Amino acid sequence: MSKVVLVVAAHADDEVLGCGGTIARHVAEGDTVHTVFLADGVSSRQGADLDDLSQRLAATEQARQILGITSNTFLGLPDNRLDGMPLIEIVQALEQVIGKINPQVVYTHHYGDLNVDHRIAHQAVMTACRPMPKSTVKEIYAFEVMSSTEWASVGLRPFLPNLFVDISGYLATKLKALQAYALEMRPAPHSRSLAHLTSLAWHRGHGMGVDAAEAFMVMRVVR
Repeated sequence: MSKVVLVVAAHADDEVLGCGGTIARHVAEGDTVHTVFLADGVSSRQGADLDDLSQRLAATEQARQILGITSNTFLGLPDNRLDGMPLIEIVQALEQVIGKINPQVVYTHHYGDLNVDHRIAHQAVMTACRPMPKSTVKEIYAFEVMSSTEWASVGLRPFLPNLFVDISGYLATKLKALQAYALEMRPAPHSRSLAHLTSLAWHRGHGMGVDAAEAFMVMRVVR
């Protein structure tokens, strides 16, 4: 039976970095995938203007088409300032999206990431998706985002994956979607380079006996 999947990302490009191959696999297997982006992704950058935001939105639409995502929702919250907002406001906005989409599966950020918006996104998801009666959400998974998850302080919660999704047949699709976000990518040896992300997929895959994989932490599964 097909599932409805929701990816809750702090910024546009996190959806591809964290689970682009898994998204492509969900779509190929008949599932419907939606994404919601909490922050605008550019307003914290010095000198950023409406052109920068338009470019980011265009890249997000291109990635959506490449991966086969059904819809993107933008909450437009201030970039890298989510910790300055009352959590309840973020949760309530997210609850409205969840109420419309009624997902069974949710992917979001790891709570221990260096980026504060990632941590708030995780907290908002766990709050908005608390296991209330009649909740449609049965599975919640946290993904890793290079240049944030692995750069976290020692005192933050480490990313310890216990679920690996075989994306051997979808790595090329993920890399193509990442190329849509060319302005956000960096040349090797940067952590957020195509070369490193390819190596990471191989590393996660080879450790599990497959060609390529994406790694997740299981937050909740109800069966």
